[in-house]
Amino acid sequence: MRIHPFRAWRPAAELAAEVAAPPYDVLNSEEARALAAGHPHSFLHVGKAEIDLPRELDVHDDRVYAQAVANLRRFRQEGVLVQEPQPVFYLYRLVRAGHAQTGLVATCHAEDYERDIIRKHEKTLRVKEDDRMRHIAGLNSQTGPVFLAYRPQAALDALATQVQAGAPLFDFTSPDGVRNTLWRITGVQTWEAAFAQVPLAYIADGHHRAAAAVRVAQERRAANAAHTGGEEYNFFLTVLFPADQLRILPYNRCVKDLNGLTQAEFLDRVRQAGFTVRAGGAPAPDAPRNVSLYLGGAWWALSWPLDAQADAQSCLDVSVLQDRLLGPILGIDDPRKSPRIEFVGGIRGTGELVQHVDGGRAAVAFSMYPTTMDQLLAIADAGQIMPPKSTWFEPKLKDGLFMHDLA
Repeated sequence: MRIHPFRAWRPAAELAAEVAAPPYDVLNSEEARALAAGHPHSFLHVGKAEIDLPRELDVHDDRVYAQAVANLRRFRQEGVLVQEPQPVFYLYRLVRAGHAQTGLVATCHAEDYERDIIRKHEKTLRVKEDDRMRHIAGLNSQTGPVFLAYRPQAALDALATQVQAGAPLFDFTSPDGVRNTLWRITGVQTWEAAFAQVPLAYIADGHHRAAAAVRVAQERRAANAAHTGGEEYNFFLTVLFPADQLRILPYNRCVKDLNGLTQAEFLDRVRQAGFTVRAGGAPAPDAPRNVSLYLGGAWWALSWPLDAQADAQSCLDVSVLQDRLLGPILGIDDPRKSPRIEFVGGIRGTGELVQHVDGGRAAVAFSMYPTTMDQLLAIADAGQIMPPKSTWFEPKLKDGLFMHDLA
């Protein structure tokens, strides 16, 4: 791994809690408007700049990106954001409900993404890449980090422990109950040398941010006759975590209708597809190869035997559900595009699934057992792709706590 220190822009310490915001892609526009109301320093004014414009405006309108540029410029001019005088790394710790994860804030090289040293497990959508490209290029800055994982290294764990013994830049608890602590690291050479011993990193979350940042780098590389590979546009903003500290929550599914089947016919088809179906299941499955199904006001337990011949991708619970049930029985052939399926992050709990079905927004809901980090790493190493919405990482990295200018 090649990591690179950078002259970060970050909140003034006393304003960090006011600036920090959820990632742009976990809120819709109305949720962002409500969260930012009365909070002029919230980074949602940059990441979701449509909240400062008329509601009828398309979120991809040129005026939205221009508003983000204006808001970022204002934050910098007013001293809400300040720039480090020299290139630095940071150590970023998040703690939620007793679970802690601590990662290094650094920039990584676009070529490492292109060469698969930084590995992926998701397909990206061009329209979402284009949106982030316009945001990054317009701001000339990456304002939200890509969430990377690496296999644990004792030397890096020791370095992180040393840094955490010092005083942090800021330490606050955000409204979602996450404690966010940031330490500045100025002795960068030790960290660079230690990461040079890390052979691979894996995108845990932020595939569209990463793809967009690399496309911006490619465009600027092509336009620069004096390109050397060391320009800031070659690097993109990341936080690198040891994989053993990360927690994946399930990504649950709701389907709007039963594809013309009655409830009894649907359950019969599920049995015929090789699932064991048992009434009175728990709302959340407690082991792999189990799915809890909510239908007709009741929970059902689905299970299936291990397929010893299946590869890493095919044996995922989300793959089995898609390949044997959602596709052939419910007609959800492409879950990335079908308007009949909705994905619900595990942080919302199984009660959200009950509300969808009982409220008529869905006919059936599926509560999943979470994908494991070992499965994610194995699939990425095999060059395979997970089904969409296979993982929900929690806690989420905040936007606005550090940003990387491209020049």
